Amino acid sequence: MESVDVVVVGAGVVGLAVARHLAIEGRSVVVLEREDAVGTQTSSRNSEIIHAGIYYPPGSLKARMCVTGRALLYRYCADNTIAHRRTGKLIVATDRDQLAALDRIADRAHANGVGDLRRIDRDELAELEPEVSGVAALWSPSTGIVDAHGLMRALRRDAEQSGAVVSLRSAVTTGRIRPGHPIELTVADIGEIACRAVVNCAGLGAWALASSLTGFPTAHVPRRHLAKGNYFGLRSGRAPFERLIYPVPVDGGLGVHLTFDLGGAARFGPDVQWVDRPEHLVDPTRADAFYAAIRRYWPGLPDDALQPDFAGIRPKLTGPGEPAADFLVQGPADHGVAGVVNLFGIESPGLTSCFALAAHVAAAIDGDPLR
Repeated sequence: MESVDVVVVGAGVVGLAVARHLAIEGRSVVVLEREDAVGTQTSSRNSEIIHAGIYYPPGSLKARMCVTGRALLYRYCADNTIAHRRTGKLIVATDRDQLAALDRIADRAHANGVGDLRRIDRDELAELEPEVSGVAALWSPSTGIVDAHGLMRALRRDAEQSGAVVSLRSAVTTGRIRPGHPIELTVADIGEIACRAVVNCAGLGAWALASSLTGFPTAHVPRRHLAKGNYFGLRSGRAPFERLIYPVPVDGGLGVHLTFDLGGAARFGPDVQWVDRPEHLVDPTRADAFYAAIRRYWPGLPDDALQPDFAGIRPKLTGPGEPAADFLVQGPADHGVAGVVNLFGIESPGLTSCFALAAHVAAAIDGDPLR
C-alpha cells in the first residue's frame, strides 16, 4: 500500500493551493481528482472575481481569508504573469430606499480592513459610468478579475515542482480511520493509499466523501444545500462599462451583477436557483428575470440582447431564507479525529481566499487552527 503524508481530495483552486502549500512545506502530497482535468466544477464556473472582502461578517473566516487572500493572490498573479486586472467595482443603490444598505455594507467592509472603499454620489457615478442608473454607489478599487484556469495551471505546476503528485480520474470510493493507524483510502482504478492526513477539498462532493470515511463521526457532516447560479451574456457587441457593476445584495447571493472576462466580453449573473442536484443547463426562460434585474442599474439594456452563457453550483451550508453561512474548515480540533480536515461550503470568495485557506488548512492538520 502506497503511503504519503497528505492526500488532498479535489483539484479545484483551493485543493491545488493547499497541495502547493503543503508540498512547499516539505510534506509528501498526492492530489486525487475524480474528473479528467483540474478545476472542472465550481472553480471554473464562477465570475472569476478577485473580491475585496466587503460583505462578510467581521471576524468571520470568509472576511479574514478574503482580505488576506486577496493581497496574496494579486502578488502571486503579478509574480507568475497570470492574467488579471484591477477593474474595480461599483455597488449601486438604484433608489433611496437602498442607501441605508450601502451604509451597512461600508461599515462592514471597514470593520474587515477594507480601507479603500468609498461612497460616491449620483454625479460621480454618472462620471465614472454614464450608462449606470443609481442614486449613489460604493466604489471598490481593490476588486478585480483573474484568469482562473491560468491560476490553477500555475498552482498545479508549483505543487508538482515541489514534489506533489496530481492524479486525475482518481475517485475516492471509501476510507477507513482507525486510532493509531494511518488513514486508508480506496481509490478507483488505483487501489489503497495510506496517509497521515486527508484534506477534503472535494467541493460539491465534500459531504459524500466525509460520509464515506468509516470511523469519522457523521454528526460532524452538515447538511448540504445547492444554489445554482445562471449566467447570461450579450448576443453581440460590448457592454458600455469599464468597471464591474453590482446591485445591492439579495438573499443567497450578491445579485445579478455585470462582470466581464479579460477579453472584455460581458456576462451577467449569477442569479440564485435552489436545486436538489448539480446540473449546468441554463434555462433560457430565466432571461426575463435577468432583464428586470439588470435594467434597474442599466436601463439601456436592449431587448433580445441576452443569451444563455453558463451555470455553476454553489455548495452552501444554509438554504433559502436563512442567513449566509461562513466557510467551514473542520479539523481535528473541531471533530476529534486526527488527520482529517474537511472543507464545507467553500463558495465565493473561495477563489480569492485560496492562499489564505491553504495556510489555514496546513495549521488545522496539526490541530492548531488559525482562529
